[in-house]
Amino acid sequence: MFLKTGDKVRVITGKDKGKEGTIKKTLAKENRVIVEGVNMIKKHQKPTSMNPNGGIVDTEAPIQASNVMLIDPSTNEPTRVGFQVVDGKKVRIAKKSGKQID
Repeated sequence: MFLKTGDKVRVITGKDKGKEGTIKKTLAKENRVIVEGVNMIKKHQKPTSMNPNGGIVDTEAPIQASNVMLIDPSTNEPTRVGFQVVDGKKVRIAKKSGKQID
């Protein structure tokens, strides 16, 4: 998976196309990510000790990783991600600018 927790991404397809947010969690086995403020669903919650009233809660649902694109920190535009070995370490590279991401 080319994405990591904390990356800023833009949704490129689906009902939330064009929205941007940061990745809260990655689910590598399912190839999905949870993006802050994207793919909101209403979840019916039973009363618990943390939420004594229960009710309907808005929460983010996982979105397919192929439906989001990493935003290049230098140009602030969506870009593909590649890998390169620099000084014996594997690092991510933005394909458009050719600059190192992390």
